[in-house]
Amino acid sequence: MLHRLIAGSILLGSIGFFSLTANAQDKDTGDKKFGYVGAERCGMCHKTEKQGKQLSIWKESKHSQAYKTLQSEEADKIAKDKGFTSKAADTKECLACHVSGYDVDASLKGAKFKMEDGVQCETCHGPGSEYQKVMKNRDEAMAKGLVVHKDKEKFCTGCHNSKSPTFKGFDYDKYWAKISHMIPKDTK
Repeated sequence: MLHRLIAGSILLGSIGFFSLTANAQDKDTGDKKFGYVGAERCGMCHKTEKQGKQLSIWKESKHSQAYKTLQSEEADKIAKDKGFTSKAADTKECLACHVSGYDVDASLKGAKFKMEDGVQCETCHGPGSEYQKVMKNRDEAMAKGLVVHKDKEKFCTGCHNSKSPTFKGFDYDKYWAKISHMIPKDTK
């Protein structure tokens, strides 16, 4: 899954983070790994009306609260009933669908990245350390790690499926309408 495969408050901190993550490589394959910057960093550009107000759409969604749902007694009971000995918020199988970057090396997490922000932009669109610099050129951004799903429903059902202990069905069109965050076509 993408979230398994897969900046600073002052400029100097941002530059330091990006230089570290830009050179990070997979120890087994040697492939470049991209770093996570966090939803707030993405939101610096994706909050305006012209951009489609993606940050506020995310903040108002259940995705932004996904980690918090794991911090409840009900979630801990579900984890226990599934045979886990750890609290839900500490259980890898729960974190896999409730948190961006839960299993990512700390060196690939920027200063503003917070796991507690739940299912963030980078869960679906890939770690943004490199592509966030070139977003005005879609092809270049995709070459630097931006993920644009051709089959969004298939991607979503990677988490929203019957393997989830709270699954009650998934009407993709209904739920996509709640989180759709396209850039308006009439922006010039």
